[in-house]
Amino acid sequence: MTHQNDNSSVNKVWFITGASRGFGRIWADAALKRGDKVAATARTLASIADLKEKYGANVLTLELDVTRPDQVKEVVAQAHAHFGRLDVVLNNAGYSLIGTIEEAEAEDVRALFETNIFGTLAVIRAALPLLRKQGAGHILGTSSGLGHVTMPVIGYYCSSKWAFEAIHESLAAEVKPFGIKVTIIEPGAYATEFGSQESLKFAVGLDIYTDFKTQFVAGLKNTERGDPEATPHALFQIVDTGNPPLRFNLGSHNLPLVRAAYAERLATWEAWESVSNAAQGNSK
Repeated sequence: MTHQNDNSSVNKVWFITGASRGFGRIWADAALKRGDKVAATARTLASIADLKEKYGANVLTLELDVTRPDQVKEVVAQAHAHFGRLDVVLNNAGYSLIGTIEEAEAEDVRALFETNIFGTLAVIRAALPLLRKQGAGHILGTSSGLGHVTMPVIGYYCSSKWAFEAIHESLAAEVKPFGIKVTIIEPGAYATEFGSQESLKFAVGLDIYTDFKTQFVAGLKNTERGDPEATPHALFQIVDTGNPPLRFNLGSHNLPLVRAAYAERLATWEAWESVSNAAQGNSK
């Protein structure tokens, strides 16, 4: 299938959260290397200071904690004023919570959603009035293949990505009339720093799950991981095309898992179809 790069010759202006490491850093660096301009944000300026040294006026480095809505609004406005427009708004900030459904406390789950969901929403809400005024823009969100399937021990992280997917799908329909596009980027397993201590939080463990979690973590260590440095070209194809996909699997691992999961779901629904239909009652 051929993808047309309708406006690839036009340099883009990006706003990227979580630009200090992982995909955020790789994509910010790659965009700058190709001549785009980037407002790169992170919780500490020191973690992205080298981008300024390397790319000069093409990059604006800003301190941002996405869980602070007032700061989000101020920083998004500052980036827009500095470059005169924002073409791509990329929500990449997020982390994972390690713990079974029983183990994680409510405050652990709330904190996870504060970053992964409410932080993302704060950026979207701050950017939308500016993108509407421009009459164009592309909102990208880093989700996961775990926005469609789940794993034990990281169930709450998976739940944040399922919510992330639903929000962006609704958003896409709502902002399309304003010329704004939405794409959900769904990475599989990659050798990024996402598995580092800085990108993980741990719930207080219960002894009854120790063996289960030990086996789960051991299994994860054997997972084949993609090369994150191979991903920027795919991202550029998405932002350069006039008709980007709503969802995009990043890497080769997700599609087989999603196919199997939906085949199993459909088989279950169909097996119970007569019971479901009987529960409809007599339609009037």
